[in-house]
Amino acid sequence: MVFTLRSLQDAVRTGLRALQRAGRSTGTSGRRASPDLPAPVSDRGRIRGGLGAGDAYPGDFQGRFTVRYAPTPNGKPDPGEVVWAWVPYEEDYSQGKDRPVLLVGRSGGFLLGLMLTSRDRVPASGASADYADIGVGGWDRQGRPSEARLDRILQLRPDSIRREGAVLDRARFEQVASGLRRRHGWT
Repeated sequence: MVFTLRSLQDAVRTGLRALQRAGRSTGTSGRRASPDLPAPVSDRGRIRGGLGAGDAYPGDFQGRFTVRYAPTPNGKPDPGEVVWAWVPYEEDYSQGKDRPVLLVGRSGGFLLGLMLTSRDRVPASGASADYADIGVGGWDRQGRPSEARLDRILQLRPDSIRREGAVLDRARFEQVASGLRRRHGWT
């Protein structure tokens, strides 16, 4: 039998979920053993560990906000940083996956972020209203170029962030901010 990193990760996640279920049935804490693992998901759209126990995803951000660049080396997630967080799928908020997210601002008690992808979605012309190239960075261990998705703005609770991946330099952040302003008609 051949083991890959993916199959080992899946086996560990399955084991941790079983332990969490067992812990809940005995009344012990259901906290995740590692902050680098995606949050387990229950039914009815409630996310355990991702947003705060029992909190449903509030939906993607709609409206206007000020795009900010404010990374601070204090161990807390700030706009301008790429972090890892559990991101719900658009079609079903009760499901999702752990992925890198570029934080771009705040609204109330939420951090606002753009999910990153290593799939090349920007056409050869280099112009896209939905994605902005941000290049490579410490958030991707394989060193693949990434793009930020501009048409979906995530709302994340600061305590749902798994880990910080890197700080995006100001010039690349400003390219993303310009793309957001163009895409959404902001000033």
